[in-house]
Formats: sequence, C-alpha cells, structure tokens
Amino acid sequence: HIIIRIRIYVIQRQQTSAATVSVSEAEQTGSKKVEWDTARPYKDIPKVSLAYFVGNMLPGGKFHKKEFEYIISDLQKRKGNIYRLPGIMGKSEMLVSHDANHFERIFRAEGPWPERQGSAVLDYHRNKYRKDFYQGVEGIIATQAEVWAKFRSAVNPVLMQPKTVRLYYQQMSNVNKEFIQRIRDIRDSTTFEVPDTFEEEINRWTLESVSVIALDKQLGLINTNRDNPRAKKLFENLSEFFAISADVELKPSVWRYIPTPGFKKLLKALDNIQDVTVSYVNEALERLEREPSNKPEHEQSVLEKLLKIDKKIATVMAMDMLMAGVDTTTTTFTGVLLCLAQNPEKQAKLREEILRVLPNKDSDFTEASMKNVPYLRAVIKEALRVYPLTSGNVRVTKSDLILGGYQVPKETPVIMSSHGFNQNDSQYPRSKEFLPERWLRESKTETTDGKCPVDLKATNPFSYLPFGFGPRMCVGKRIVEMELELGIARLIRNYNIEFNYSTEKPFKNLLINVPSIPLKFKFTDVES
Repeated sequence: HIIIRIRIYVIQRQQTSAATVSVSEAEQTGSKKVEWDTARPYKDIPKVSLAYFVGNMLPGGKFHKKEFEYIISDLQKRKGNIYRLPGIMGKSEMLVSHDANHFERIFRAEGPWPERQGSAVLDYHRNKYRKDFYQGVEGIIATQAEVWAKFRSAVNPVLMQPKTVRLYYQQMSNVNKEFIQRIRDIRDSTTFEVPDTFEEEINRWTLESVSVIALDKQLGLINTNRDNPRAKKLFENLSEFFAISADVELKPSVWRYIPTPGFKKLLKALDNIQDVTVSYVNEALERLEREPSNKPEHEQSVLEKLLKIDKKIATVMAMDMLMAGVDTTTTTFTGVLLCLAQNPEKQAKLREEILRVLPNKDSDFTEASMKNVPYLRAVIKEALRVYPLTSGNVRVTKSDLILGGYQVPKETPVIMSSHGFNQNDSQYPRSKEFLPERWLRESKTETTDGKCPVDLKATNPFSYLPFGFGPRMCVGKRIVEMELELGIARLIRNYNIEFNYSTEKPFKNLLINVPSIPLKFKFTDVES
C-alpha cells in the first residue's frame, strides 16, 4: 500500500509540474505575441534608397572604390544603428545592425541549422558548374540548412576534438623552425629588416601549416621546395581566389546574368584548387593503402579519419580548410606581430612566459607545456580585438525577432556589423590600448599576475566573436589556435620584433581584412 501511495503521489506531482510548464509556456507565448504586436513593422526600419546607394557606388560617388567598412560606417551615421540595404543585381535586401545586443538575440534564436549568405560564386561552382564532381557533397563554406548540417555532423567529431591538435605538435614545430630559418635567410644583414614582400612569406608559412593537416603533407613552400610546380599552382590559385573574390562577391556585378572576366577567373582558380587538392588526397590514399597505419584511431591523422568516413568528404573538407584557413591566419598572425612590435613591454612579458615553455630555442612543445601559456592566448585574443579579422557576421533569422523595437520577420538576411567596436570605449574600456590582461581569468597564480580588472572586460561578449558562435562556429577553431600559438611562441623565443613604419591603416577590407602595407618587420636575435 505504501508503494501504491508513493506512485500516486509521484504521478500527481508530475501532472502538476507538467501543468505548470504548460501554463508557463503559454504565458511566454502570449508575452511574445504582445511584444511583437506592439513593435513597429519591418517597413518602418530606415531604408537606404536604391538611387542613393547605386549613385554613390558609381564613378564620382562617395562609395566608388571604397571599402565596405567605409560604406556601412557612412550609412550608420545617416540612418542609425539599424537600417535596410536595398537589393541589387540579384541580391536580396539586407538588414544591417550595429548593436551587439541585437547580435545576441539573432545568434540565440538561430536553431540547429544556422543560415548565412555565403560565397555565391563558390556555391555556383560546386552546385552547378562542377556538379559532376561534387554530387551534393559541397562542404561547409557555401552550403546552408540541412545540406550544411549533414556535412558538418560528419566532420565535427574529427576536427572539433581537442585531442586532434596534439597529434601535430611535432610537425608544426618543424614547419615553424623552417619559417624561423627563412626569416634569418631573407632579412637584411645590416638592418635586420625583412623585405617588403614578407606577406608572401607569411602566406607560405600559413599554407604549409594548413597543408600538414588538410593534406597530411608538407608542401615545402617555405624553404625546401619553393618552386615545386604543383605546390606553387595551389599557392598561386589560392592567392588569386582571395584577391578577386571581394570584387565579384561584394560589389554590384552582372556575373549572375553575364559571365564577367572576374567571374571566369574565379571559376578557373577554383578548378585549379580542386584539381591539385584531389591529386594530393589521392596520393595520401594510395600511401595509406600501400602502407596501412597500425596506429590506434585516436592517433590517426585528420585526413586518415576523414578518408575512412568518405573520400569525397575528405577531399572537399581539405579544400575548405585551404580556402578558409590561409588568408585568415595570415591576417591574424600579422596583427599579432604589429601589436607586439608596437608594445615592447607586452612583448617582453610574453617572452618571459615562453622562456618557461621553451627554455632553448629549439625545444619541443609538449601537451603539458602548452597548457601553461595563458598570456600567449590573451595576446592573440587582444590582437584580434585591435585588428579584427572581419567587420562582423551575417545570418538569416530563423524566427520572428524584435530588434531595436522593430519587427524583423523570419528569413531576413542580417549583417551584424561590429565595425568600430574595437575603438569604442563603451564596448571595450581603454579600447585604444593593447591590453592582453583584459582576457586573463582572475587568478593569484604566478602565470596570471597581470590580474584582469573587471573594468577591462568587454561590455557585451557578443561584440567579440572572431570564430563565430553556436553550431556554425568555425570548425577549424582549434587548429587555427594551435597554428598561431605554436608559430608565435617559436618566433618570440627566437626574435625580438620591431616595426619602424606607420601603422595608421595596416589592413584593407576585402572579404576579410588583409594587410595593406609592406610588412618590413625587424627581427633581431634573442640571446640564448
């Protein structure tokens, strides 16, 4: 009888709890409806007229040959923190928000299948132009919704696994030692400055690093095999893709109706990147079939694991890593060097930490040692704040939202512009100072003696999302962080970095921000 009474009590409690939840959900639904009904309609959001926008994009207009950041900054001054951009040349109307609070609402409501307006040319290349090759396996850069989710769910367990990056410490160490030697070889023997073509050397280091993971192979682009035809073809076509994408993707263009010269060049570059990547992946597969790996699964390379899932997935993911991981890492690496060169006291503090991890210049990294570099990670985060990689994020709203008191319907494309946040004290206290300490956790330990005062923290965490947020967060985040941490640590251990030129506008805005000045850094040897 006691057991029966207990069961009856539990059932009653469950029914009461369910009823409470039902009432609570109903109240929330009713509250949201009231909020929606009292908000101003979408059509009331200030809109940039088509005549104003197009007129100023033409020769003689104030937007002609201007960067996207300049354009949206000008429009913000005219229209405020939320406004509509007109659709043009096959593009749909877009909402623009300059409010980090709006960003949070959009991201938190995006659901399991986030959607953004990606590369239209890449989508055309994979979904139509070379549909014969891709056959529905189109990667993660240009896909959306269920197609994106299917591919992402296949590669996530391999690429987002923390243990994955540990497999590459030694190989990355070899790449970085080659880069250190390359700097020594090309710097001026009197001034110790590198040539003004140093950006190409950084790009080569970046591609070499990404290839170790994406292709399971060093290409030799830094020192040993700089002019190898196949590796050089990959390098040059990736450079071509980055150089002309912005003009074709961002600016008004008729390529959707008439194949323009820039559009044709992009398709050719994508064909070449595809062909070279396929050849390297085939090589790796033949090697694995000829010499099967006896390693346990957790010690197998990224490419090995992806090939076990599906050869096409492995090939397309390798292409995505190459296209998304080279220019982004180059920009971030350059920003870190500029920040350290302009702030020698922070550079000295970082070197103190690195000396504990790398007591000798050629010491190897270990899993244990790389757990003890909080200041290095803080330096990278702060450099990304000072020199952001992009002007923001793009999403398509997945539910009806209220932003700035306006109704924003489901399926509305939104540009979340964070341009100017990095220099705004309301977003980052003491924003014009390079302060890695703002990213350190509060601690009394010796390694974090630069304790982070609360007043240095970002006022809204959604104002700083260099790797995105939620399900669509950058799949290569852990890999990029490893490349940067190992590369910068090795560089700081070997060289003192200076930059004796203007840094007034060191980056220009294309699809992402890229270096716009000669990177004539001065590298002097650190005493052993």
